[in-house]
Amino acid sequence: MPDHDLTGFTPSMFTHDGATRRVLRRGTGPAVIIMAEIPGITPKVIEFAERVAETGCTAVLPVLFGVPGREASPGAAGWPTVGRAMASSLWQVCVSREFTVLATGRSSRVVRWLRALAAAEHERCGGPGVGAVGMCLTGGFALAMATDERLVAPVLSQPSLPLACTASRAGAIDISPEELAVVRGRCERDGLQVLGLRFRGDRLVPGDRFAYLRRELGDAFVAVELEDSAANPASALPPHSVLTEHLVDEPGQPTRQALDTVLDLFRIRLLGEEPAVTK
Repeated sequence: MPDHDLTGFTPSMFTHDGATRRVLRRGTGPAVIIMAEIPGITPKVIEFAERVAETGCTAVLPVLFGVPGREASPGAAGWPTVGRAMASSLWQVCVSREFTVLATGRSSRVVRWLRALAAAEHERCGGPGVGAVGMCLTGGFALAMATDERLVAPVLSQPSLPLACTASRAGAIDISPEELAVVRGRCERDGLQVLGLRFRGDRLVPGDRFAYLRRELGDAFVAVELEDSAANPASALPPHSVLTEHLVDEPGQPTRQALDTVLDLFRIRLLGEEPAVTK
C-alpha cells in the first residue's frame, strides 16, 4: 500500500494548556477520536478512520507522533523504512513527558489534552457524546478519557501500556486509581460500556490485563479476544493490530467481526441506531 496523501481529510490545529498539535478530520456527525498506534497515522489507520466516517460520524485523528499517511507495513515499505519510522516515533514518545511508558497507576499527561480535544469536538459536532479508539501505546488513553461524561463509547484496541515486563505491569493498565474509580462509577451509574480488543497470544497485551479490567469494571468491560490464527497472514508482524495491520477485511472473518463490533458501538451510542447485521 503506498503512502496516503490525506485527500479527504481536513487539517487543523488544536491547542490546550500550551500544547498545540495537528488534527485531521473526515465526515460529519458525532465525533470519534482515533488515536493511532506506533508509528503513527498509517494508511491502514486512515482506512479505519474512513470506515468510521462512513457510519455517519466525524473521524478525528490527532497527530501524536509520526508522519501522517506514511506507509509502515514491512511487506509494502520494507523493513529498513519501517524500522526508521518506528524508531523515530518511539523516540518522540520516549523523550516527551506527555507519555508514561513504564510506570503503573498513572495516566499519561497527554490524556488531559485529548479530553480537551474531545470536549471541543463534541461542541463542534454535536450528538449525545464522543467516541474514542486507542490503539497499542494509546489504547489505555481511551479508558482514561472516559472520566469525562461526554466520552460515551471508549474502545481499547490492543492496549499495551504499561509495558508488561513484570507481573504487576502485565496485570495493570495506564490509568490512575482515582480515574479508574470515576470510570467504574460511570459504568455502574450510567451504563457506560468499555470495549477491549486483543489477540490471545499478544505478549504486549497479556491476558492478565483484560482479567484486571473485568475485575474492575465487571460486565461493563466487553472483551473481544481473537485467536492468533485469525490475524492477517499477509502481515510480516506477529498478531497485534486488530483493526489495522492484522485485519482481514472479509465477511465472516473474526477480525472483520471485531471491526463491525466497534462500528456498531458507535452506531448505538452516538447515532442511536440498532446494531448492524453481522457480516
